[in-house]
Amino acid sequence: MSDDHTHVQEFFGARAADWDARFPDDGPAYAAAVAELGLREGDRVLDAGCGTGRALTPLRAAVGPSGAVLGADLTPAMLQAAVRAGRDRDGQLLLADVAALPLRSSSLDAVFGAGLISHLPDPAENLRELARVVRPGGTLALFHPIGRAALAARQGRRITPEDLRAEPNLRPLLAGSGWRMTSYVDEDARFLALAVREG
Repeated sequence: MSDDHTHVQEFFGARAADWDARFPDDGPAYAAAVAELGLREGDRVLDAGCGTGRALTPLRAAVGPSGAVLGADLTPAMLQAAVRAGRDRDGQLLLADVAALPLRSSSLDAVFGAGLISHLPDPAENLRELARVVRPGGTLALFHPIGRAALAARQGRRITPEDLRAEPNLRPLLAGSGWRMTSYVDEDARFLALAVREG
């Protein structure tokens, strides 16, 4: 396991138990972002880097009982928190790295990634792996319940021009990884970039 993985596991492992309590009002933002994916009854969707599984319930509601919802995360403590919250009833949880997903190529209709991109050790390669498991024409949502400026202020830092989530950086990153960005919103109340799988 790389140092990047160890760091991510240590960071989130230490915070898993009280993660949901720290951000109790994010539920409606997750539901609104999931709604923008345009999922249909019976679709197959992955919550990549699912954490405590806050997107699993709205994802299940979107795809219905005939759909498939998977939640993959690298940190066992986050998945345990998802189980404690009962979210494993809404989706199958996988201890897995988004850099090497145990899924067939083109097996999904969509991927949802909340707070994911800033934790990817190799963003271009990792986004290519997400593209691999999504059918051509399938969708990707990169989401955060607050925008870049609000997040930076919360963390006591400034936004830098190198920020991967800045539109001039994210659009070509996605394009080089098999995705075409179709929408970009970065406002105080949310960050949401939508893309379609090229192919």
